[in-house]
This record gives sequence, C-alpha cells and structure tokens, in this order.
Amino acid sequence: MQSIFAFLLLFVSTSTLAQAPWPDAAPEEWGLAIIDVETTGLEPGHHEMIDIGMIYTTLDGDELGRLFLRIHPRHPERAGEVARSINGYSEERWAALDALEAEAAAMRILEFHREHAHARRFILTAYNAPFDRAFVDAFLKRHQSSVRDLYTHFVLDLPSMAFGLGATALANGRTAAYFGIEPETEDPLQHTGLSGAAWNLELYRALRRRSAETTKMD
Repeated sequence: MQSIFAFLLLFVSTSTLAQAPWPDAAPEEWGLAIIDVETTGLEPGHHEMIDIGMIYTTLDGDELGRLFLRIHPRHPERAGEVARSINGYSEERWAALDALEAEAAAMRILEFHREHAHARRFILTAYNAPFDRAFVDAFLKRHQSSVRDLYTHFVLDLPSMAFGLGATALANGRTAAYFGIEPETEDPLQHTGLSGAAWNLELYRALRRRSAETTKMD
C-alpha cells in the first residue's frame, strides 16, 4: 500500500506542476474541483474532516466525475455538538456507514484526482472556499501531500461570486432564493459533503446563467 501511495503522490505532484494556457485561452485544459466537507469543528488541524464530496466539472459546469467519502477521525472526542447537529456524526453511525480510515480515504482522493488530472488543471471551488481548502489541506498534509499538489493556487469562492451579482446576504439559503434554486438540505442525516458539492454545482450553474443574462441586457 505504501508503494502505491507513493506513486500516487508522485503522479499528482508532478502532473499539477506543468504549465498550461490560461482558462480563457484553453478552457478545455481547465476544470473545477467543486468540493464540500463536513468536519468535527471549525479549527483545521485540531478538528478533522469526516466527510468529503467532490464533483469535478468542466468550466461550463459539465460533470466529469464525483466522489463521496466518510472518514473516521483520529480524535472523535473533539467533535463539537454544533458540528454533530449539522452533519449527524457519531462514532457508531460512521462505523455503520462503513466510513474509511484516513489513509485509505487519502488514497481514494488521490486516485480520483489522478483519473482526471492528466487532461486538466483544476481550480478548487466551494461555498466559503477558504474553510474547505484549509481542512482538505490539513488532511492531505497528514498523508504527505497538500492542496497545492492537486489544485492551482487560485480558488473560486461561490458566495464571493454571488456577491458580485447582487446576492449580498452571504447565507447559502438566502443566496439560493436570490438565484431561484432550492436550498441545500438542513437535515443532518441527509446533509453530506456530496449533497453540499451537488448544491454548489447547482449554484455555480445558476451564477453562470445570471451572468449570461446580465451580459445580454448590457
């Protein structure tokens, strides 16, 4: 397993260092890594990522592939009550849902990225992207990798993009209403990284539609 892990790290690290034209010049060489994570709290490095949804798309928002993982934290005792109320985490539930140990989850993430990285460079895209980026980075660094090995240093932060189109509330439910899409579920038993990533993708597509409509009006 260690040799496979080392190969994946080498492939991912070297493949993302290659230079490519900018997205406006070669959009087919770029993509979005639309990500959402659930965690045991708010502090990366102390609290942990316990679930991740990843949807890779073209710049137009056409889906290329998706991955969903639940992950056993090393320190379940650090899980706060607020976090548990949002994502339904408990040690017993995660065991019943076949959550992965952290090393196996890291391998799955790198394998998924490797499937797509030979053709495109990916921009991490999320709702409150600094939060998700920090937790993914902390997780990968515990397994000899990092966010910079997978993604460009640019990020796309969806509420910032929405703010520029007039949705200044920032809260995702009110942002959903502004763009005429359904809000993400608040049911902790249904709310996952994948439900979040899917909602992020729906919002991204709505942002593009609104931007196109605004451009036509101009």
